Amino acid sequence: MKKLIVANWKMNPMSLASAKLIFNALEKGAKKFSKQSEVVVCSPAVYLFSLAGKQIKLGGQNMFYEDSGAFTGEISPAMLKNSKCQYVIIGHSERRGYFNETDETVNKKIKGAIAHKITPILCVGETASEKKQGKTKEVLKRQVLAALKAVPQKKVKTSGLCVAYEPRWAIGTGDACPTTEAQTIKILLEKIIAQKYSRPLSQKMRFLYGGSVNGDNAQDFIQEAKFQGLLIGGASLKPAEFIRIIKKAV
Repeated sequence: MKKLIVANWKMNPMSLASAKLIFNALEKGAKKFSKQSEVVVCSPAVYLFSLAGKQIKLGGQNMFYEDSGAFTGEISPAMLKNSKCQYVIIGHSERRGYFNETDETVNKKIKGAIAHKITPILCVGETASEKKQGKTKEVLKRQVLAALKAVPQKKVKTSGLCVAYEPRWAIGTGDACPTTEAQTIKILLEKIIAQKYSRPLSQKMRFLYGGSVNGDNAQDFIQEAKFQGLLIGGASLKPAEFIRIIKKAV
């Protein structure tokens, strides 16, 4: 199974010229590891039509669940598909926190992405407060089951859906989740999927870790915590560091 390394550029960079420079540098570096890894760049939507590479696949950072209509400012799954996106991040903590994304809307988006043959990267994770209260397992189970409500096993399997654990308290803080703790969470997520669907599906699904990942700790999350991929934020805008992360992960 190839390691899935996803770059989430968030609301960066500030120009198309910069986006192309970063993308082309990542494309060149990722070529060396194409046999062991699958690399996805989730850029701001305004750049998607202008980015194209042989080694790197494109992904959306978010999407609405309807195909078209009077939804000012939204991007539909059909639009992402037409811009050659093969992946889309759904339920990122920043969408949940800043834009009031709910478990219900996450579920609708998962279904919309699958209907358009776009692979969803489902993000789940607890806040610092929830962690302190000992609610991590409860929160993760709720988020996963709610996101996959009424989504048949066959569709989950054929879509290649991935689950990314991003503890909200670790994102952008520089304080990544301890490896042993992350491994426990990964095992929990596998168990939740196995109980809802089947153990074979949980064993074939790719689980990603995200949250203050860098070239120094990337290998730990893959080799020790046993994740099958990584979701990278700020470091993905620094080509040398991102390529270093890929090298460590594979």
